[in-house]
Amino acid sequence: MTQGTGHGENGDRDRSSEEAALSERLGSLDQRLSEFRDRRIKTEQPAGDGGDGAARASAMALGFRLSSELIAGVVVGAGIGWGFDRLLSTSPFGFIVFLLLGFVAGVVNVVRTAGAGQNRRGGS
Repeated sequence: MTQGTGHGENGDRDRSSEEAALSERLGSLDQRLSEFRDRRIKTEQPAGDGGDGAARASAMALGFRLSSELIAGVVVGAGIGWGFDRLLSTSPFGFIVFLLLGFVAGVVNVVRTAGAGQNRRGGS
């Protein structure tokens, strides 16, 4: 009955050899993972231009802001034109004029915002 419980000299030897094999496998795995991380870091750095994720996020935020300003100008201009057409019964003319004015206002806002971003970066 003592053979099945693993107590005794043979059980201790088996357990210590299993622990040594497990420790060796863990060391090998750790070494392979370190090599993999090193290779991954080396291949990602040139592609990411230094890996600056914050700069990419900031550029994306600026792009969303510029596009939303342009779209907002067009939508507001179209809304005002539609309102004038309903109020004054000048069917397509108010809509067309204010749509174009909204587009021009949106482009002016985009150029102004993009220009302010350029001045900030160039000045610092």
